[in-house]
Amino acid sequence: MHADFRMSLRGLLALSTAISCVRAFYIPGWSIKSYEDDEPIPLHVNKVYSDNTQLQYAYYDLPFVCPPTGKKHAGLTSGRSVSLNLGEVLRGDRIMTSDYDLIMGQDQECRYLCSHDTDRKGIKRAQKLVEDGYVAEWIVDNLPGATSFVTFDRTQKYYAAGFKMGYKDFSPITGKPRYFINNHLTLVLRWRKAPGRAGDHGGKVIVGFEVYTKSIGAGERDATGCPQDVHNVNHGMELYIAPNNTNFASKYPLSSYLPAEDDIDDGSTITIPYSYSVYFREDNRVEWANRWDMYFNNQEESSKIHWLAILNSLVIAGFLTTGVYMIWNRTVRGDAKSATAYAEEGKIKLKRKKPRNGSRSPRLGEKVPGGLLEQKGELDHEADISSDEESIEDITGWKLLHGDVFRAPPYPGLLAPLIGSGMQLVFMTTGLLVLSCFGVLNPSFRGGFVSVGMGLFIFAGLLSGYFSGRVYKTFGGLNWRKNTLMTALLFPGLLFTTIFILNLFVWAQASSTALPFGTLVGLAALWLLIQVPLVYAGSWYGYHQSQPWEHPTKTNSIPRQIPNQSWYAKSIYTILLAGVIPFAVIFIELLFVFRSLWQDKSGYYYVFGFLSVVSLVLIITVVEVTIIATYVQLCAENYHWWWQSFFIGGASAIWVFVYCTWYYFTKLNIQGFISGMLFFSYSLLACTVYGLLTGTVGFLTAYAFVRRIYGAIKAD
Repeated sequence: MHADFRMSLRGLLALSTAISCVRAFYIPGWSIKSYEDDEPIPLHVNKVYSDNTQLQYAYYDLPFVCPPTGKKHAGLTSGRSVSLNLGEVLRGDRIMTSDYDLIMGQDQECRYLCSHDTDRKGIKRAQKLVEDGYVAEWIVDNLPGATSFVTFDRTQKYYAAGFKMGYKDFSPITGKPRYFINNHLTLVLRWRKAPGRAGDHGGKVIVGFEVYTKSIGAGERDATGCPQDVHNVNHGMELYIAPNNTNFASKYPLSSYLPAEDDIDDGSTITIPYSYSVYFREDNRVEWANRWDMYFNNQEESSKIHWLAILNSLVIAGFLTTGVYMIWNRTVRGDAKSATAYAEEGKIKLKRKKPRNGSRSPRLGEKVPGGLLEQKGELDHEADISSDEESIEDITGWKLLHGDVFRAPPYPGLLAPLIGSGMQLVFMTTGLLVLSCFGVLNPSFRGGFVSVGMGLFIFAGLLSGYFSGRVYKTFGGLNWRKNTLMTALLFPGLLFTTIFILNLFVWAQASSTALPFGTLVGLAALWLLIQVPLVYAGSWYGYHQSQPWEHPTKTNSIPRQIPNQSWYAKSIYTILLAGVIPFAVIFIELLFVFRSLWQDKSGYYYVFGFLSVVSLVLIITVVEVTIIATYVQLCAENYHWWWQSFFIGGASAIWVFVYCTWYYFTKLNIQGFISGMLFFSYSLLACTVYGLLTGTVGFLTAYAFVRRIYGAIKAD
């Protein structure tokens, strides 16, 4: 056993090393775009987002930026929406063509874009976005425009996707906050010779897209609208319109103090000029296939912590493996042998248990005190046993439950659909991790993770229906159509209803995070017109064409009474305690996932190799924890293990949600009721998905374990 564990440990480490080396790359055959000199390059604008809120906005929906003119640039009409996949729409992307002119190899010191008149309402909106730290995402050749940084020792450069909309400071005279808009952008496109024949013919590929921002006031520009001196700026473009006190002055003509009145629509505007510079720089240090590596900052530091997470997971799994080994080889197999050694024709002959006062049944040859309690029939029965045969040990614990352990659980019509949906999630998650590890799903495939995940989830409706139907048949269920309907509507309906309700709140904020009505109709069509028929087909096959799982023992007609349970064996305490161990396996890796999702949206989570190994160890841990908890429960003569195994498997979801709550209050600076509601709603939904997945693993593990140990004894 120990040698096997060492071999599996080496295998896991080798697997994680190999997979972690897989970085984001394009699939062979994926289009690689090369540009000739003087060829126009399209620039797309997408959205603005912030780490301090969950609300995103389409760039061209902002009231203070230059609107599209409708002219053609690089063969595309500005302001035209780009076709998006489902994942891009769900993540809030709204990609559109722009009016920026980029010509391969042609530097432009300055190019004037427009001057936009913004009213008080637009200025307030701009101030709010600057206050919340919003950044804009632009795209060139599928690369997001990035802000460039260097490490403290200045040995490594890395990117953070997006660039700041503006900045905030405080007036040295009044001490009040001032807001400035970044209205001049320097675009630096890094290129190198294209690989293959395209490079031989002068083709170039883009390997970097950097954006440098400046705020330049209207008074520091020449007649063309360009800055007089881009490198020396004295005054930035402040987002400020003098307050209008006309109404208050007429109402209170004798007052010496008149408060500012910014909410009135008096037609006052401020003109914001926009300009940009473009520079092309050759960079042969970065290969085209590795150009996304610059967005994966602090790789060495992160790798050390990921290895620590894997080591932590393996240590916990190792201790649990030892516990399962002891249970299986020293207890279960030993008990099964002692129980079957005296079986005749498939029936266990059980000897009476010892009374609690310490007395026992007399052995052959012993004197039996006379009296009314003398049992002559029993003595005659024991006289048939050979004198040299040892007495049978008392049969206690889990062996006493052979007539009740496979009794159908309460609410089987609910448990079976949950197991079916859990298998659907297992298939989807496994597919996503495998594709991510091999680089098929990477940041260059924008929205691919969500799109492929949705496709796998819909297709896995077959598995959901099959497992739900077969489990329901095993429980003795008769109304398989009702079970099919529950499987097809319960969990997917919960997802769709939650998203729809949250979407109503986001719609009210005019955020691009809100799903368009057409997308909601499309999701409903995928669910009702594709997944529901797949669930029906799988359920029909699982119920009618497959046999129910056979049980090694028969169930008694009268349920056995369950003795009083210890405090730690009660459901709620067992579930909470069992959930701590799987959570301890994943909590380090969760830090990186949370930081990528909530805290540092400019970065990308890319270490799917480490995540896959931790996920594998997590599943092993859930399996082992469920086996131990189920065995302890059966030894306590409690045969209600069906639901208990499901809850124990998914118990770590409770601690993950507690972890989310702690992370929200200690690490994040999310502002606003809507953003907080979105955080907790999405977190609760994610924990539900996680709990359903691991709960299904726990249930199937316990079912296989119970069938195996009771199949080892011949009980009738």
